[in-house]
Amino acid sequence: MNQNYLPSSSGAVPAGLSAPVGAASLGSLAALLLLAVMWGLSIPVTKLGLESMPPLTLTALRFAVAVPLLMVFTLGRARLPWHALPRVAALGVLGIGVGQVAQTYGVAGTSASVGTVISAMIPVFIVFFAALRLHQSVTRRQQLGLVAAFVGICMVGFGQGGEAAGLSGTTLAGVAFMLLSSLAIAFYYVWSVELTDAHGTAAVAAWSTLFGFLALLPWAGREMAQTDFEVTAVAVGAAVYLGVVVTVAGLFLWLALLRVVAARVAASVQYLQPLVGIAAAAVLFGDRLGLAFAVGVLLVLAGLALTLAPARANSAA
Repeated sequence: MNQNYLPSSSGAVPAGLSAPVGAASLGSLAALLLLAVMWGLSIPVTKLGLESMPPLTLTALRFAVAVPLLMVFTLGRARLPWHALPRVAALGVLGIGVGQVAQTYGVAGTSASVGTVISAMIPVFIVFFAALRLHQSVTRRQQLGLVAAFVGICMVGFGQGGEAAGLSGTTLAGVAFMLLSSLAIAFYYVWSVELTDAHGTAAVAAWSTLFGFLALLPWAGREMAQTDFEVTAVAVGAAVYLGVVVTVAGLFLWLALLRVVAARVAASVQYLQPLVGIAAAAVLFGDRLGLAFAVGVLLVLAGLALTLAPARANSAA
């Protein structure tokens, strides 16, 4: 987690700015589910990598893998114009330098359940920013679906260890960092659609990731200087998965999907990611899944059904 958009240099609005995005097809929904699995597995994979490597260092290694691959995709394509470079650089700094770094400190300052719930605000923020910048409307039924899915994620998050355990280890600073991260990542997704619409997916993805990686390096360098760690095969494998599957393949798939489905649809499917991550963690690490997880899953699925309902059918009803 990703039309029409910014005014052109002449001041005119690009063609199609007010046109609604097409209804989600079976193929696009299957691709969104695949993306939810790809990104959802990043949670337990990251946990494996963090067993021997500190978080910012692992993140830097992830983007060190991703950036060269993204640059390869720009070969033979139109170059990014110089006038677009500042906005593309700002996009990368926002999504990685702010979003990823804030998330790292937020995770350190919140419990797993609180962090999961605040991260679940990303789809809501995406819909909000898409309504403001992409002029995509959301019906009352679809709003209800987003709320139901969010409540389901809350049940899943706090169901892993109980409410008391869920709130322990949570600080105000940690919550603030997680909120900042969620806002930055959501706006990054919506803004990236605007820029890729004007300059192409490959160029924007590659250059924004490069600038975000450069913004991350000072933080990672500071962490490496202050922390003793070991570079293991598991940590490298985790970084490769995060770089190749989550960052490169996931980003291209996400941006391509947001060109053909409404932001509310793409955002709502993101609620499946923590479910995939928690289920995978149960398999890999023996975490127990209780009744709250089952009820939360049902709420998420019900919310997705409401959110995916066509706006035209809702209006007729």
